Amino acid sequence: MGIILGSFLGVTLIILLISFYQSRKVAKNTSDGYFLGGRSLTGGVIGASLLLTNLSATNFVGMTSDVYRVNMSTIGWETPCAIALVIVAVVLLPRYLSRGFATIPDFLEERYDKSVKTWVSVLFLICYLCNTLPICLYAGAITVNQIFDIPGMFGLTYAQGVWAMVLLIGVIGIIYALVGGLKMVATADTLNGVLLVIGGLLVPIFGLLALGKGSIGDAMTTILNAAPEKLNAIGTEQDLLPFSTLFTGLMPVLIYYWGMDQAIIQRALAAKNLKEGQKGVMFAGFLKLLTPIVLMFPGIICFHLFGAGGIENSDLAYATLVNRVLPKPLIGLFIAAMFGAILSTFNGTLNSVSTLFAMNIYKGKTKDGEPVPEEKIVRVGKICGLIVGVCAMFVAPMFMYAPDGLYSMFQQLNGLFNVPIFTIMVMGYLNKKTPAIAAKISLVVFIAVFGVTTFFMDLPIYYLHVSGIMFVLCCIFMWIMGKVKPTDKVFERKRKNVVDIQPWKYRYEFGTLIACGAVLTYIALSPIGFASPDGADFMTGVWMVVGVAATCVVGFIFKKIMKRFDREVYEEKVTEETSVA
Repeated sequence: MGIILGSFLGVTLIILLISFYQSRKVAKNTSDGYFLGGRSLTGGVIGASLLLTNLSATNFVGMTSDVYRVNMSTIGWETPCAIALVIVAVVLLPRYLSRGFATIPDFLEERYDKSVKTWVSVLFLICYLCNTLPICLYAGAITVNQIFDIPGMFGLTYAQGVWAMVLLIGVIGIIYALVGGLKMVATADTLNGVLLVIGGLLVPIFGLLALGKGSIGDAMTTILNAAPEKLNAIGTEQDLLPFSTLFTGLMPVLIYYWGMDQAIIQRALAAKNLKEGQKGVMFAGFLKLLTPIVLMFPGIICFHLFGAGGIENSDLAYATLVNRVLPKPLIGLFIAAMFGAILSTFNGTLNSVSTLFAMNIYKGKTKDGEPVPEEKIVRVGKICGLIVGVCAMFVAPMFMYAPDGLYSMFQQLNGLFNVPIFTIMVMGYLNKKTPAIAAKISLVVFIAVFGVTTFFMDLPIYYLHVSGIMFVLCCIFMWIMGKVKPTDKVFERKRKNVVDIQPWKYRYEFGTLIACGAVLTYIALSPIGFASPDGADFMTGVWMVVGVAATCVVGFIFKKIMKRFDREVYEEKVTEETSVA
């Protein structure tokens, strides 16, 4: 235990010192400096930070648990993200950076009115306080508890151990976020990202060695033939994530998450220019193709190592595997990276909470009509982050009583906010005549219908299908309102050019390869691939060849679509307001 603890503390301290050193050059008494890292982030930092903010302990704990219990159908929360990130890089990011947005609700004020901006900012804050932050703390707490055996070490009950670790992680995270700003968070993400990828890959490697008693080949033979149905990513309507949701509510959720969720997209908004932003977002898309190996494959290994039901609480499957297969020094290194991922999600979300409150709710003018000083805006944002962080620490332990698996519940709660906001964002851009009242009605009705049908009714359809249906209905309603009661507000696309918006030269080629990789992953992990009931055989190879050919056609079409949307961005008529910073 001493070796594990020593390596954990050493790595954590080194990353903290390097991150603080790198962030000291950025002025933190201005909005851009504290909330957006001085708009100085490069592609590698953006990509790593995006991935680390996404890959918290929630993912490791929740997705390993889901795969251990059922199959790989929840891969839909990972692999299609690669395509969503390409869409964000090509379609959304150029529009955001050309207008110099600091927050996503800035667009809503420009398109609708200030009250819509305020409504959505409040929804973001509620989501972060009641869902993202506490679940991040809880998942991190149970992971650290299990690996270090905190209850046994200090004579605590399981619940007391969770409370203790939630409070410890929360306090460290609050201090970390309030001192360093986005630049420090993003730098730490880059360092932790390298460690997490290495550590994340070591877990399945050592897991395979344990399963095959020293032979990875024997372990793979067992996985491919003993229970090939566990590899199936094509979920039915009875699985945790049906494949059909990919064509209804899933893609809107993913595009919202990567391109409209303030806690995520804030990294890309802080890019030094569009080229670096697009590189970073697409780099994250490439990494998302690899995450099933790190997040989901351990669940398969757990199933074969411990057997179905061998782990009483499936949320402890990942921590159990880490303790079982990793050498002691590597456990300390890995938990340091995991701890960094926990802090990354917590810190990054707290920074976004501060940004949203300070920039969208508090920021205004003094009684004399003068703008509020930048120092005061930053100070108010920090106070808000502190309050929300403390509240999240007291909400987190309540998730001990979640009945249906941590990750599934996390996504259901997110459904209250993500697609409703996505809907008014999309219609705000596509229809210039839709009035602000239509956006407000859509938000209220969408949230009410989704909440009632998901949490209080037992409908025969999956909740993401409800999101897809409501998305279509609300879009039709907003379009009709644009015809019946068109807005008088003229929506001008103003190009502020806060940063250089020259696009990345290879965005089409890289984006196409990422999209093809996502399609091939689904083909490989399907009944015509490695999840065949008969195991991998000659026909598996034949179908894979057919799948590659079909993927090439899909890639060609996807590239054409990207070029069409890209051309609209740079050919649109806009009003130039300022020169490039």
